[in-house]
Amino acid sequence: MLRRDASRSYQEFNGEDCAGPLGSYQNNDVSEVEQDQASCDPSPDEDVVDNNLMPIGFNKACVKNVFTVILVLIYLLLTTVAVFLAYQTISDFMEKLNHPVMSVSYKEVEEFAAPGIALYPGKAQLLSCMHHYHDNIPPLVAPDRLEGRNCVKEDVIYHGPYSNQTQKRAIVVRGPTDVRNRELIFLQFSRNETEEDFSAISYMIFAKFSDMLESSDKAAFMMDCERNYSMWTFSGGFRTWVKMSLVKTSGRGNESVEFRQESNVVKYIDKRPPQEQANELFFVVFQWRDPFIQQVKDIVTANPWNTIAILCGVFMALFKAADFAKLSIKWMIKIRKRHLSAKMRELTQIS
Repeated sequence: MLRRDASRSYQEFNGEDCAGPLGSYQNNDVSEVEQDQASCDPSPDEDVVDNNLMPIGFNKACVKNVFTVILVLIYLLLTTVAVFLAYQTISDFMEKLNHPVMSVSYKEVEEFAAPGIALYPGKAQLLSCMHHYHDNIPPLVAPDRLEGRNCVKEDVIYHGPYSNQTQKRAIVVRGPTDVRNRELIFLQFSRNETEEDFSAISYMIFAKFSDMLESSDKAAFMMDCERNYSMWTFSGGFRTWVKMSLVKTSGRGNESVEFRQESNVVKYIDKRPPQEQANELFFVVFQWRDPFIQQVKDIVTANPWNTIAILCGVFMALFKAADFAKLSIKWMIKIRKRHLSAKMRELTQIS
């Protein structure tokens, strides 16, 4: 009777000590499982059976975990690339937006709007102002016999835009318009000043002669023109041939007109008597170079819709990568739990 009770109490003690914790493995963490395994010491035969049953399942779970970690690393790399692509796209868009590309085109015209030619003769005297065609300039005659003045001109007196103390006198002449028939305007000046070593007459070309005629304040109009247009000169004793070209520039809401010119200088052979040569002569010819207007435009090559589409694709890839990483981590946790459950069932069977 004593042996039976002793053996029964030993079995109950052994079952409560070993089987009880194994039943609670499914609801506890991994640390509790390891502690329970330490408290329940199996025999050497049980270790042999456990080693024979576990390798196949353990190897499969290990391969799956390694594969999942590799996928997570790959998607982290793709996420980094997507972030860099988004940053580069935004940087390129801002760079193109702040630095537009210049587009140059040419427009052919039959006639130009008559430009205004402002001449500043100083003490020189205007002798002639004639319109001609086909480069046909008549022979020069003596200054006292010049009477040809078939051009439209205006005399304007105003103060300089950079100094109110400087008073200027400008002779504004209506420029040529017919570029097909090679219309030109020929002007001749004379000045009797023997004290100067060098002598020249300044001139300025602005967009439209009609703008000055329609202006209520011609002096203020000329001041604005002098601020916005360039000044050139032609010297005495030569015939200066000025060929004009028109450039229109349009930017961000601003439009400007600029005249470019090519000048050729031909020496004048003075055949007058020596006593008359002290009266220096100036000759200048204005003509259009070609029937083309050069149009320069600022073009912004940055396309906002293209940039938005790229950014949407990048952010979609980022959310997809984040979602995949989240699912991968959940899968890893689930595989780990399954592995622990299988291990606990095997330990239960062995015990």
